[in-house]
Amino acid sequence: MDHLRVARDVLAYVGGAGNINAAAHCATRLRLVLDDMDRVDRAAFDRDPVIKGTFIAGGMFQIIVGPGDVDRVFDAMVTTGGVKEVSKEKVKQEAARSGNPLSRFIKTIADVFVPILPALIAGGLMMAIDNVLTAEGLFGGQNAPALTERWAWLADYADLINLISSAAFAFLPVLIGFSAAKRFGGNAYLGAAMGAAMVSSSLTSSYTAIQAQTAGTIGIWRLFGLTIDKIGYQAMVIPVLCVAWVLAAIEKRLHKRLSGTTDFLLTPLITMLATGFLTFVVVGPVTRVLSNGVTNGLAWTYNALGPIGGALFGLAYSPIVVTGLHQSFPAVEIPLIEGIKAGGAGSFIFPIASMANVAQGAAALAVFFKTADARMRGLAGAGGASALFGITEPAIFGVNLRLRWPFFIGMAAAGVGGAGVALLDVRSQALGAAGLVGLVSIVPTSIPRYLALEGLVFILAFVGVFAYATARSRSLTDDVDDAGTAVSKADAQLDSGTTSAVEFPRNAGADLSVTAPIHGTAISLSEVGDRTFASGVLGPGAAIDPVEGPVVSPVDGEVLVAFPTGHAYGLRSASGIELLIHVGMDTVELDGKYFTPRVAAGKRVHRGQVLVEVDWAAVTRAGYRTTTPVVVSNAASFAGIVDEHVGRIVERGDALYTVEAIEPVAARPPASA
Repeated sequence: MDHLRVARDVLAYVGGAGNINAAAHCATRLRLVLDDMDRVDRAAFDRDPVIKGTFIAGGMFQIIVGPGDVDRVFDAMVTTGGVKEVSKEKVKQEAARSGNPLSRFIKTIADVFVPILPALIAGGLMMAIDNVLTAEGLFGGQNAPALTERWAWLADYADLINLISSAAFAFLPVLIGFSAAKRFGGNAYLGAAMGAAMVSSSLTSSYTAIQAQTAGTIGIWRLFGLTIDKIGYQAMVIPVLCVAWVLAAIEKRLHKRLSGTTDFLLTPLITMLATGFLTFVVVGPVTRVLSNGVTNGLAWTYNALGPIGGALFGLAYSPIVVTGLHQSFPAVEIPLIEGIKAGGAGSFIFPIASMANVAQGAAALAVFFKTADARMRGLAGAGGASALFGITEPAIFGVNLRLRWPFFIGMAAAGVGGAGVALLDVRSQALGAAGLVGLVSIVPTSIPRYLALEGLVFILAFVGVFAYATARSRSLTDDVDDAGTAVSKADAQLDSGTTSAVEFPRNAGADLSVTAPIHGTAISLSEVGDRTFASGVLGPGAAIDPVEGPVVSPVDGEVLVAFPTGHAYGLRSASGIELLIHVGMDTVELDGKYFTPRVAAGKRVHRGQVLVEVDWAAVTRAGYRTTTPVVVSNAASFAGIVDEHVGRIVERGDALYTVEAIEPVAARPPASA
């Protein structure tokens, strides 16, 4: 690669060095904060044979160059292009300040909710299990007894499941208080404590507040000349978000004014006292009205517009996923779900989201059957299957959005499904995976209608894309938008240089196996929360959610790239497989903290040799995901990967996957020392 040429052209493509507000890089990508995105020539990036793709994430314009080259391109931009290098943290701060207020607000909401979604989804699915066990008429006809009535021994199991499932929602302010206080720069444990106070057993539960008011049994406080009702904030989102922000603001201001022992003793005390009074006297009551207004307003709009509102929401849902706005939906959806306890109908958001996800999955599967491109076929098959079960990013970014019309056809089919959801009043009573398996989260009496609509949406999207491709009499890959999309060049392969020959163990030259570099749970790339890896831009492979221990080499070979921060490694095996191991997501921002590298670039490594030791718990506490992709970066030289051992616990050295040769690989004799 001509790194100087690439650096010069990248600067030209982004509108010159003057348009770059901050610049840094990670193991594979340039990360730029730009003043004016309209000056970026996306078409030029797509035409450049070296650039592997571009996308916008976290307020940064990210350019995929590849391991071993990105650092050299960046250095050339700094030394010859006048770009000012700043720290990773500075880039993150600048990115957080960039963009419009709406996008920053959406990112903030997402940052708060993404860490707690596993607890909410687990609770939602357990609610669904409880509903299956206790719902009447679900099995055997409209008047058929519930399973717990048929088999009395199931009742206690259902009761325990209901107890556990309700915890995440009943104590939601505790979870949000912890996550939001951390996001706003305050003490997470103070945030959790404040959240616990908002659902204290000394308060009347918000679930029974209306009945308690009617009966006149709600207690009151007389504070500052005001009469304050003692009502809790169970399952409410907006009040605790505002309280966490107030808490963090007070705490940070006190930290600046106090020091030493005084700061240690008085800051938590004053913070909790001030926040506590503000919560129950001002912030809580005001935001309770706001929270109820937002939820009721959205529900009223949906109900008033009927099928038209459902169609518009279904049509817009997939573009909303592209922007990331869907991450803020739990703030509205949770009150709708919890409203069932007070006689509400449930959430319409989940069923419509399911329709959109199934539509995009069906569109990608149609691409799978119609494309002649082997790489696109693999992406479409894996992405389509993933979307049907609720994870749409691989299908959207890797296939449909790139090919344009499959994405649009999927949107149209989702619009039909959304109209059907409104027309038939399909509602959910729990969170879950918005796709085919989402039926367990649907109100039991709505399940047949839900399944019928999903079948209709699948047929419309699949047949629509299939018919479009047939009518065009061409491979769908001919329709790639030259103007670029959210993720471009999904079938591009990473470039790599050469290194001097080194000595390898005997028969290593014929070994195409890749073993697990970490002890943890092996998962498919589609489950990785980073769109670049999930869409296959950087190559096929698998990922591991770590349990413990170091990261070791999964092959006998040599180190091509070893970042000083310890977060990413490029390896070449003796048989020619080039691997990228990215330890965690966005961990470059830690700047080496919690990582202890054990190898350097150019070093020969044996399978099982330690590459880096990681303090996984500390990385998690710092707010970073530890999922570690292991991808084949020179996949164009091979036929693909087979024998993937995903979905199970793997020890270091266990089989992860095997790279399939285009032609039989002859054993290479070991090189002389």
